[in-house]
Amino acid sequence: MQYPTPAPTDFEIGALIDHHLHLEGPLLPILHAIQAAFGHVPSCAIPVIAKALNITKAEVHGVVSFYHDFRDAPAGRHVVKICRAEACQAMGANALAEGALAELDIEWHGTTANGAVTIEPVYCLGLCACGPAAMVDGKVVGRLNKARMSALLKEAGA
Repeated sequence: MQYPTPAPTDFEIGALIDHHLHLEGPLLPILHAIQAAFGHVPSCAIPVIAKALNITKAEVHGVVSFYHDFRDAPAGRHVVKICRAEACQAMGANALAEGALAELDIEWHGTTANGAVTIEPVYCLGLCACGPAAMVDGKVVGRLNKARMSALLKEAGA
């Protein structure tokens, strides 16, 4: 069971923003810092960022929603990123992903009910010769098949 975490305060968000304001093009570093601190980019951060950078909330939201690495909700304890690039698709990544999502009964970016595993798409892990590939908590794993993926998910507590 996942427990809700308290929303970050404007002060906490502002401190992260201030740390990156001197950079050229600070939006992405700010978003990465907020996600690193809170595990996601909470919706309450978007107007604070927009005001600090003098851009619209829509612009901030557009960047958050464009990049698949940014989350609008905290991830599970383990994050499994399944490669969706062409080379992995040619080696069966679509079926592998569909099987994993069905096994966990979640959708892309979803987290299992016990909070153990979040499944996310990624568009190339640079492991094209060893597809289909995935990344489990930052560690790349190649030559996956349904059995190996199932074992990885079970090991992660799903």
